[in-house]
Amino acid sequence: MIKVVGVRFRQAGKIYYFDPLDLHIHRNDHVIVETVRGIEYGKVVLPIRFVKEDEVVLPLKQILRVATTDDQKQMEKNREAAQQALQICQEKINQHGLEMKLIDAEYTFDRNKIIFYFSAEGRVDFRELVRDLAAVFRTRIELRQLGVRDEAKLLGGIGPCGRVLCCSSFLGDFEPVSIKMAKDQSLSLNPAKISGLCGRLMCCLKFENDSYGDAKVTIPDIGEEVLTPDGSGRVVVLDLMTRKVQVELLNTGNMVEHSLDHVSIEES
Repeated sequence: MIKVVGVRFRQAGKIYYFDPLDLHIHRNDHVIVETVRGIEYGKVVLPIRFVKEDEVVLPLKQILRVATTDDQKQMEKNREAAQQALQICQEKINQHGLEMKLIDAEYTFDRNKIIFYFSAEGRVDFRELVRDLAAVFRTRIELRQLGVRDEAKLLGGIGPCGRVLCCSSFLGDFEPVSIKMAKDQSLSLNPAKISGLCGRLMCCLKFENDSYGDAKVTIPDIGEEVLTPDGSGRVVVLDLMTRKVQVELLNTGNMVEHSLDHVSIEES
């Protein structure tokens, strides 16, 4: 078993494991760590714990120290500088006439690199842009192209449910979402109703799918014959959220609605 702490560098970002050494670190502490990008400032979201070796990528980077007040001030300065860099980068993009949408910018904690995030329809030749930016900022420049889901995660927003987007509030990683999940949940297959702000299938189809799958094991499916207080019938409509079914009675053809608790599957 290996001792680790989980650190995030962005709201709802991916959790990375680090070696806490002998430091006293707690949840919500801010820490300074060494990453492949350089020295970074992150937030502890998983306190010290022990995990199996196959759950981490070895060797682990170490926590350098718990962030100080000076570190926090430096991070605020970096954020302000990144916003200024964003404006300058946009001006350079306009000068070069590049077909790209600039989304965000951030400095690594040690100011050794500045990263610009953008989206574009296809590949963009930004070599001249990078040279111009390097001449202005005198540091390493990285331009990172984002897909539509990553763009929505970074920008945030309100989903069709009225809540803050799942991807920008708590989902650390994107998982594959399929149209079959919408079918299994008896949802309309109208793309406008099952797509998020990014234009892709909504992430909630994935993390709600298991609950629907488990529920369907013990309940009748559409078309299945069931026994109701009104007699035998065939399931026409199934609503897992309200746990109700609409049944067409076999003897009269009438439609009746009952709670799943009052319906049983007829034995053949």
